[in-house]
Amino acid sequence: MTGRIGRARTHRIRPQERQAGLLANRRTLALGLLAATATAAVITVEFSRVWRRGSVPGPASAEDPLLAVAEAAVETAEVARTGYREVSTRENSMFNLLTSFVVTFLAARTVTTLLRGRPTVGPFRDLTVGRRHIHHFVPGIVLAFASGGAAIVTRDEKIEPLLAIPFGVGMGLTLDESALLLELDDVYWTEEGVISVQIALAVTAVLASVALAMRFLRRGEEVVLEGPPAGAPTGPPAAR
Repeated sequence: MTGRIGRARTHRIRPQERQAGLLANRRTLALGLLAATATAAVITVEFSRVWRRGSVPGPASAEDPLLAVAEAAVETAEVARTGYREVSTRENSMFNLLTSFVVTFLAARTVTTLLRGRPTVGPFRDLTVGRRHIHHFVPGIVLAFASGGAAIVTRDEKIEPLLAIPFGVGMGLTLDESALLLELDDVYWTEEGVISVQIALAVTAVLASVALAMRFLRRGEEVVLEGPPAGAPTGPPAAR
């Protein structure tokens, strides 16, 4: 992934551009806070549900509250793992795609923000080939095309959830610079560069990921906390 945009053209930053950059930073921060809040809410709600309905004694009756918290966390993780395995391959693929998209989108915005004031951020830096700056939508398009093409030609549905991850990464890298592609200009840190459709796409993906997560968490609760009904098969569900 590449970082800062527009090094090829150097010019004095005008007050309007500086204000637009600050607005972009605020929107990036707001988007990150929204994603973090949604994720924390899902984890907190599910942890409390499992602790209340599971086999771990509650805080009031537990002899060692810290041990009870650890046991409840382990049971919550088991609920999530079981629910993820129990839902269909299509739902797993969609969850992987949306989650990898959100993480990549937020990571790309965060890294490019940090790179505005320094040459490198960890392993990330500007990439220049000859005199041409390589924007991060380039590897994004390559990833999306390669993984999407592989998913189309393969006949093995079991690898589709794995292919959904690089496809979501490619989507995140490409859509993060979609304004640059639309405007055919270096507008990443301008008002046009932080167009509302990017935020809407990211927020939609966050909410969709949360909805899918709640679905397989509920399925995990049925299997781990309640167990299968008498006489029901215990093997993995048939491919749907």
